[in-house]
Amino acid sequence: MKILDAADSQPFDGGPSFSLGHRAYRALWNIAWCLLASWTPPFFNPWRRQVLRAFGARITSTARIHGSARIWYPANLVMAEHACLGPRVNCYSMAKITLDAYALASQGAHLCAGTHDIDDQNFQLCVAPITIGKKAWIAAEAFVGPGVNVGEGAVLGARGVAFGDLEPWTVYAGNPAREIKKRKR
Repeated sequence: MKILDAADSQPFDGGPSFSLGHRAYRALWNIAWCLLASWTPPFFNPWRRQVLRAFGARITSTARIHGSARIWYPANLVMAEHACLGPRVNCYSMAKITLDAYALASQGAHLCAGTHDIDDQNFQLCVAPITIGKKAWIAAEAFVGPGVNVGEGAVLGARGVAFGDLEPWTVYAGNPAREIKKRKR
C-alpha cells in the first residue's frame, strides 16, 4: 500500500491519498463485506474469518469478528487467538492493526491508524501501526490513535481516547486517557 505524496495529489482540493488501484481494491472489499459478511448472524464467524483472509487479513481460527465491524483494509489486520472485534468496531487499518491473544475491542470502538500532518501545507497523510496487547480491553466507543501500543492487560475505559502508549495491566479513562489504577493480573 503506497501513500501518495500530498504535494502531487492535493487532498485539500479533494485529491486522493491512495492510488487508483488501492481505492479499487478497497471498493471491491467493501462490496464483498457488505454482500457476504456484514449481515451474517453470530454463528457465521468462521465464514467472516474466511472472507477477511481472502482479502489478506491474518486471523487465527479462534478470533471473532462481528458482522457490523468495519475493516478499512483487511491486509493490515492481524488477530491472534480469541481476539475480538465487537459490534460496530471501526478498524481504520491504514497501517497494521494487531490484536494479540484475548484482546478485545468492544462495541463502537475506533482503532485509527492514520492521521494527517497538520504542519504540512499539503496535509500529508501519515500512518502508524496499532498494537492491542494480550488480554487488553478497548471498551465501548473508545478511540485508539495512530502508533499506540496498548500494553498486555491494559484497559481503555468507555469513550476513552488514547494517543499515547498504555502501560501493561493499567486502567485508563478520559480524554485524553489518564491512568486510573493498576489492574489485578
